[in-house]
Amino acid sequence: MSGLVDLQRDGALAFVTLAQPAKFNAMSRAMWRQLRELFLALHAQPGLRVIVLQGQGGHFCAGGDIAEYTDFRFEPEGLRAFHEGDVWGGLSAVLDCDVPVIAAIEGHCMGAGLEIASCCDLRLAATSARFGAPIAKLGFPMAPREAALVARAVGELTAREMLLAARVLDAPTLLARGFLNEVCTDHELAATCLALAQRMAQLAPEAARMNKRMLRQLQQQGPVALPQLVEGAYDYADSAEHREGVAAFMAKRPAVFL
Repeated sequence: MSGLVDLQRDGALAFVTLAQPAKFNAMSRAMWRQLRELFLALHAQPGLRVIVLQGQGGHFCAGGDIAEYTDFRFEPEGLRAFHEGDVWGGLSAVLDCDVPVIAAIEGHCMGAGLEIASCCDLRLAATSARFGAPIAKLGFPMAPREAALVARAVGELTAREMLLAARVLDAPTLLARGFLNEVCTDHELAATCLALAQRMAQLAPEAARMNKRMLRQLQQQGPVALPQLVEGAYDYADSAEHREGVAAFMAKRPAVFL
């Protein structure tokens, strides 16, 4: 099996690592399936508050594992099964996970890597990071669901630049265009992501999950989702988390969310 998606759990934090360093963590079909299974499991894990998604060996993900492509790319049904099953299965599991996800990006973040990063809630990058989807050089377009995902995350003009001109952009450019939350040195990236994850883990976990569900539904359905969201939106009123947050503020002490 080529490559793997590794999981390490540390209390309230989980670290998911894309690992095929000989190919800059290019995603094999097996890795897409592992990504899906891991995120489906993480979604339901008790006590988990933040997931950090990263690559191994100084790179995030250089794209798909092109060495596998001749096995399925040259007939429509096999190609459809790959994109709609393996790839979208992995991406949708990240998108649908209610636990906040931070992308820690360094080195190559191309094609599949850009798509995976686009699924994350927050994106931090090292100055070494490079972003693009130069698949025009390989003679094929981006799959529809994946293109919609990337265009929404990076912006339509940037998506067109990447797909039509095969442009590769650096981290400061993607920060300026709103795709990244922060850029730091390669040396600082791991510590900066860890500090952010630990800070987020101290916040109200169920409120974070409710916010993710609400934002996901608004993103998928737009304003038409509002009546459905309003119905039941305030059922948390008597929750222990809500009471603790307000009580801690009134008592001028840090809240402790169990």
